[in-house]
Amino acid sequence: MTQNFDIPEIRTPENLVYKKTSVLTDNVLHYCPGCGHGTTHRLIAEVIEEMGIQSEVIGVAPVGCSVLAYNYFDIDMQEAAHGRAPALATAIKRVYPEKFVFTYQGDGDLAAIGTNETLHACNRGENITIIFINNAIYGMTGGQMAPTTLPGMLTSTSPYGRDVQMMGNPLKITELLALLPGTYYVTRQAVHTAALVRRAKKAIRMAFENQKLNRGVSFVEVVSNCNSGWKLTPLQANKWLEENMLPFYPLGDLKVNGELVKKSE
Repeated sequence: MTQNFDIPEIRTPENLVYKKTSVLTDNVLHYCPGCGHGTTHRLIAEVIEEMGIQSEVIGVAPVGCSVLAYNYFDIDMQEAAHGRAPALATAIKRVYPEKFVFTYQGDGDLAAIGTNETLHACNRGENITIIFINNAIYGMTGGQMAPTTLPGMLTSTSPYGRDVQMMGNPLKITELLALLPGTYYVTRQAVHTAALVRRAKKAIRMAFENQKLNRGVSFVEVVSNCNSGWKLTPLQANKWLEENMLPFYPLGDLKVNGELVKKSE
């Protein structure tokens, strides 16, 4: 006896558990399996859809792993020169102050070649949202050491590990930006577990809501893996992230409503 599984009530919308947001296109992501970029893209798209602002958003992506972000978001996108996304976002927001403007940047972009643009946009308090993916490495260009690379961490340009005496200390750019008067909301999140994905989505939603209220810069760091650059499997990379990245880059809010968050002893 054959069973008929084409039951109409199963296919009705109220029984859908999850569906892909329409703010993402159907293009296949080019990111490596296990990378946090794809998850973060989805969270941004879901927030845009839930806020009903798809036609009012302009994204800015510079050079890096996210250079093709315009292929995946069904919104207006602009491409920026390497590191210059905050400067371009500033210009767009000043011309179109009613729009929601966000940048999407990696650590080699935001914290290295783009440090100047990042610092000054945040210090001025431009009413934009900055999404910062920190995987402690130059992912797209060959796995070189980045400003965020941990002490002792192996990269293609620090094959014996980052030597702090020779190569300097890692740059905790998010802590630095939290001290600037123009930042209103500064937080560090991650997306390698379901619970952390939910927290990251709330942070991204908060960042866009702040922009609606003209609060100044909202800065969301997402600590991510780079299994290709780290030369690890996705599972190994997530374990390495938890054991090494998170102790150095602890998760949580650094600044809320323009006030630094006091950490308990």
